[in-house]
Amino acid sequence: MKDDLVVQRKIRRPRRRRPLCIAQILAWADAWFRRTGRWPDCASDRIPKTDGERWPTLDRALRRGLRGLPGGSSLARLLAEHRGKRNPSQVPPLTIKRILAWADAHHARTGRWPRLGSGPVAEAPGETWTAVGIALNRGSRGLPGGSTLPRLLARRRGVQFGSGLPPLSETQVLRWADAHHRRTGHWPTLRSGPIEDAAGETWLGVDRALRHGQRRLPRGSSLSRLLARRRGVVKQHRRLPFLAIEQILGWADAHHRRMGRWPRHNSGPIAEAPGETWLKIDLALKEGRRGLPGGRSLARLLVEHRGVRTGYHVPDLSIEQILAWADTHHRWTGNWPTATSGPVHAAPGETWSGINNALDQGYRELAPGSSLARLLAEHRGVVKHHRRKPPRTADKEELSPTRLRTSARLRRAQSSRSVESRAQSSRN
Repeated sequence: MKDDLVVQRKIRRPRRRRPLCIAQILAWADAWFRRTGRWPDCASDRIPKTDGERWPTLDRALRRGLRGLPGGSSLARLLAEHRGKRNPSQVPPLTIKRILAWADAHHARTGRWPRLGSGPVAEAPGETWTAVGIALNRGSRGLPGGSTLPRLLARRRGVQFGSGLPPLSETQVLRWADAHHRRTGHWPTLRSGPIEDAAGETWLGVDRALRHGQRRLPRGSSLSRLLARRRGVVKQHRRLPFLAIEQILGWADAHHRRMGRWPRHNSGPIAEAPGETWLKIDLALKEGRRGLPGGRSLARLLVEHRGVRTGYHVPDLSIEQILAWADTHHRWTGNWPTATSGPVHAAPGETWSGINNALDQGYRELAPGSSLARLLAEHRGVVKHHRRKPPRTADKEELSPTRLRTSARLRRAQSSRSVESRAQSSRN
């Protein structure tokens, strides 16, 4: 009787959850918002006053269509549709015209042009100026990339950031430089520190204003160029040579052959070009220096010309492409791929786990709410086989692991006693 009770206690029967509906989930979400002041997400805790319900469990049921729900949704999408909560994974696209309209409204309301640290965009709930600046720089959300918020406002609205400082002229800068030369015997450089004849001014700030066209100065100059043109000052340091895209790609190919991986901006010195570093190359590509067009980066250059995958540049996927890779996997291995099948051999850089995640979450232009197993079941008729344990027999249920070990010890003891008895009989 006792063994039967032990066996019964070891059998776990899953508790049957009651069905769910959208109205009930929204009611729980409203109560959560009233109590905490924020909407729930997958990282939220248990739902109070329920029979052990948890927000991650509800999100899984919404995605997979469990417990009477239609499926293909998520907690974030549900709150975005019915409560207007912003979904971080489905941000709307941006346009230059829309950003400029927000900037004009910000300027009309506050008297200042927005910066990255200006906080939320009042005309677009959920947007921040930091997010807008990141999208302009990275080229996400439908924007071309390679720009910044200050650069956009300078080009389209004529905004000169740092305009809290008084305007400058080349004549004024030259007067300060002449005074510096008479006092020290040297012409100033951007590292000469504060300007003694102008409280609050620095030579670094003057050089930056000359380079970027700030404070009503013409764009594209510098302190050294101004002194060379107007005072005949020759730069003492070596001028960096111009670069070409083909030259940078050649260095990158050599780095890849030598190291087995493509260079990054922090990969250090370039072995094939003494004095050059990958950080200098990346800055020259971004800022358009040394004969380069600008508006890109080392990572983007390798994406365009060498097809290198980065965290911010992954190609879109399609159902046809995934099925073609699955067919190739099946021809090579004899088995259909699963989420744990590792790399996709027909597509370097892809993994079946990443594809399954994209199908589930709706990344990379795929519809959400699916999975690799469901896709293969719908388009290739693949039936997922679950490993099931064989049913227990009455004999196996009565013998626990402890009793089996005890029986083995008894058999060994009986065998040793029989051997000793035979040995003693032979001696007699």
